[in-house]
Amino acid sequence: MPETVTKQELLQRIENLYKAAKIINKDFDAILIIDKVNHYYFTATMQDGLFLLKNDGSYVYFVRKSFERAKLESPLDNIFPMTSYKDVFSKTGNIKQVFLETNIVTLNTLDRMKKYFALENILPVENVILKLRAVKSQFELSQIYSSAERHKKLMDIEIPSLLKEGMSEAELTSKIYTKMIELGYQGLSRFSRFHAEFVAGQIAFSENSIFPTSFDGPGGMKGAHPAAPVLGDRNRFLKKGDLVFVDIGFGYNGYHTDRTQVYMYKSLPGKELVAAHKTCMEIQKKTASMFKPGAIPGEIYNKIISDIPADFLKNFMGMGKEQVKFLGHGVGLHIDEYPVIAKGFDAPLEENMVIALEPKKAIENIGMVGVEDTYIVTKDGGRCITGGEKEIMVV
Repeated sequence: MPETVTKQELLQRIENLYKAAKIINKDFDAILIIDKVNHYYFTATMQDGLFLLKNDGSYVYFVRKSFERAKLESPLDNIFPMTSYKDVFSKTGNIKQVFLETNIVTLNTLDRMKKYFALENILPVENVILKLRAVKSQFELSQIYSSAERHKKLMDIEIPSLLKEGMSEAELTSKIYTKMIELGYQGLSRFSRFHAEFVAGQIAFSENSIFPTSFDGPGGMKGAHPAAPVLGDRNRFLKKGDLVFVDIGFGYNGYHTDRTQVYMYKSLPGKELVAAHKTCMEIQKKTASMFKPGAIPGEIYNKIISDIPADFLKNFMGMGKEQVKFLGHGVGLHIDEYPVIAKGFDAPLEENMVIALEPKKAIENIGMVGVEDTYIVTKDGGRCITGGEKEIMVV
């Protein structure tokens, strides 16, 4: 499988967007897309500019910088340079009814657009695009499989060899990041959630893995400083008996997998930890078996949560008030994509959706145990591509 998407597939994605928008509002004038990740999805290049899809199904890609790179990387036609939205207006005329990425378009950007376009009726397009992106093509799956193979090697082989007594969380993170680059990691993991920032992921020793964090996930992380709660605590050093919590997304050619592995350093985990971790593994296996086309994410979530004993639900999916209200999330060009395995998500799963499933349990004063793996939705249930249901690894 080639590592660049074909023109034919890009045109199919554009057509799918056109059809989905017409169902919502058949009289729209244009769809305006400025998000760079969405640019990549529809054009195969990631530039500063505007992708515009008209009501007649035709498209134009206007690029501020770099127009030359866009021409080199994208197989599409109809790519033009722009210096301002006036250049767009000269080719499109006035636009009144538009679909817009209302989750990221700033008021300042909107004001600049309104200098040339009426924009009398604005409809959000982000959820339309997310649902289209949720079902992966064979090309996209090939990139995700490539990520998964590298991810497994990182977690199962490389990270255990990096753990050394006396190293800080920050030092471990830097060594993991170096290994990731050597394995083909693209250098960053992307999140759609506003202001979600990570160097490599959530990497923490014992009690730091349940430290409160603004990130919407079950794990915790103290980080380097209140101004930069990422990287790792420079003053928390690895010692015998520590849990090592590693939750990392791996990005390859734009596409991600997500996995968590818990290690135990120079000691066997106690019975409470083993039991809690084993229960998380069982929850993961049971939930993944339900990842079939037509299954409703909200119903999966409700079924799994209702079957968990009340005493285990305490500190399940987060410590105390830090608990999150989901079990899994879509993965693709972003780590946090559609669908979400959570209450209220009622659109059925479709074949070739990709979902990271992460049941985890916080143990007070000790740390976070549990699992996370990436699955493909198939008619036979979720197919794990990142290893699946790993016990606590003793190093």
